[in-house]
Amino acid sequence: MSTLPEESFRDSIGTINKEGKRAWVFPKKPKGPFYDKRKLLSYFLLAFLLSAPFIKINGHQFLMFNVLERRFNIFSFPFWPQDFHLFVVSMIIGVVGLALFTVAFGRIFCGWFCPQTIFMEMVFRRIEYWIDGDRGAQIRLQKQEWNAEKIRKRVTKWIVFFIFSFLIANVFLAYLVSSDKLLLMIKEGPALHTSTLIALLIFTAVFYFVFAWFREQVCIIACPYGRMQGVLLDNKSINVAYDHVRGEKELGRAKFNKQEDRAATGKGDCIDCKLCVHVCPTGIDIRNGTQLECVNCTACIDECDTIMESVGLPKGLIRYASEDEIVKKEKFQFTTRMKGYTAVLAILIGLLIGMLFLRNDVEATILRLPGQLFEHKGENISNVYTYKIINKTSREFNHVTFKLVHPTGKIILVGNHEIIVPKEGQAKGTIFIEINPAYLEGDKIKIDIEVHNGDEIIETATTNFMGPRSFN
Repeated sequence: MSTLPEESFRDSIGTINKEGKRAWVFPKKPKGPFYDKRKLLSYFLLAFLLSAPFIKINGHQFLMFNVLERRFNIFSFPFWPQDFHLFVVSMIIGVVGLALFTVAFGRIFCGWFCPQTIFMEMVFRRIEYWIDGDRGAQIRLQKQEWNAEKIRKRVTKWIVFFIFSFLIANVFLAYLVSSDKLLLMIKEGPALHTSTLIALLIFTAVFYFVFAWFREQVCIIACPYGRMQGVLLDNKSINVAYDHVRGEKELGRAKFNKQEDRAATGKGDCIDCKLCVHVCPTGIDIRNGTQLECVNCTACIDECDTIMESVGLPKGLIRYASEDEIVKKEKFQFTTRMKGYTAVLAILIGLLIGMLFLRNDVEATILRLPGQLFEHKGENISNVYTYKIINKTSREFNHVTFKLVHPTGKIILVGNHEIIVPKEGQAKGTIFIEINPAYLEGDKIKIDIEVHNGDEIIETATTNFMGPRSFN
């Protein structure tokens, strides 16, 4: 018989023992309805994650995060450095949305959607079960001397882990540099891309380190979301929770005895089998209450439901529930705090939609050359400018011209060549703008310029024109 444990478990993380050394976690292979649903969702997300950089819509990569060139494709919509404010707003929306989700449903994102959890539990952990066996076999193998069997299993697992880490690193690189560049580099061979190969091997080493050694400690130590969860959760947040009211009752937990009427004894429904602890991928005891290490993976729910069913007790001793539901029997409510987050999220989404509608597919910047004064060209005043045209579309502009709209004047292209702006590319150059002094209303005026592709106006720009002060 036992009672609720003391709070000493909160003094250290579950993967560190009393000596301060790494307590390696050997979780039991989970099974049950929740695990089956997680597998289906994980396979879908894995397929999406692995295929997204190779999918193209209207010539644009579906997802790309080219940090080096500050170019991003999100759902095939290209975002350039000039659109960085849109990317920032999108990230803020993601953070606020995640905060709202956490306030309502706890750390459910970690257990169901996080790439770290999906790769660890649905790829690398399953490989480990296949090679090393379930929890008991893994513990025995860990204690076993380095004989032929242990060497064979360890080397096989390390090689398979490295191969998968290398494949993940390649997909990660496709997100960063684009799938076209990655496939081209593969075709040309590593000898021509030594620096890229080195970067790829570094990524591979990082992934291998994370999934072969660091593992669940990413969620416990490295990920800031666990700390964020501690700030956002309250008694109304739904979590994977142990029903301590039902599980402990008056006399606490006790081993199952089929000869007694458990309801009449005052013993709790928890039979202290500890399988919820053995199946936990972060090595915690869910019966201690909400903890930083819990990633809401539901493995303990499936395991406990199976045990409850086998001993003839109601399922749901561990379930999705809030503290208020367990103690006060209150149903889930959309609280004021949740409404506040929802309002902020709605405003941000509306702002992003408005900014997307106002976003231009072509951006033209025309600036006076710094340090250059005006010149007299016959009867006209001339200023020199640099132009930059950015084409965010998937079509080429092969006949670009400039037209001075206001005031009257003429634009002379330096080099006298035709301007071509490639798709998803840019063009730069220099132009002279000449205006008759009669049209100048002061020594500095605003002028309007249209950018044409053939007969189509693709952008308008405004810049300054400088003239002598003596003109009125």
